[in-house]
Amino acid sequence: MPSPPADPVGAGTSPDTGSTEAAAPAATRRSRRFSLTRDTARPEGGGRAAGGDAPAPARQWPLLAVLCTAGVGLLIVAADPFDEAFRVGTILIGVGLVLGAVLRVTVRSVGMLAVRSRFTDLVTYGLLGVLIVLLALVAQPKPWLDIPFLEDAVHFTVR
Repeated sequence: MPSPPADPVGAGTSPDTGSTEAAAPAATRRSRRFSLTRDTARPEGGGRAAGGDAPAPARQWPLLAVLCTAGVGLLIVAADPFDEAFRVGTILIGVGLVLGAVLRVTVRSVGMLAVRSRFTDLVTYGLLGVLIVLLALVAQPKPWLDIPFLEDAVHFTVR
């Protein structure tokens, strides 16, 4: 007579008593993996900003708003239609990223603007946007923002 198959530890048996217990459903088990965030977007991204029956532009309006703002900034930089166009266009690119961070925090359904968790998207969009705006403001010649210690740091490192 063949012996019954052994139950692996953790799949319904208690390691210390060997008694069989009802295994918890997979949905109710808690992961032991550490996680700061709980809000990762689905890979397809569709249907988060509007229903699945809505056309793609309506579902993805947050992403389109960010891309259009950054696109206008790129066009201004490329066309160079006026003095300081580089600075204004670059500021628009940074503002587009900051807009993405604000939309990611305030709007629950942001479509494909949600790349990773809400926290990761906020930090990435916000930090890059603020850095781009700051770099545009301190760009030479005639910076719009003067940071006194920055010039000393550059002179110290580039002797």
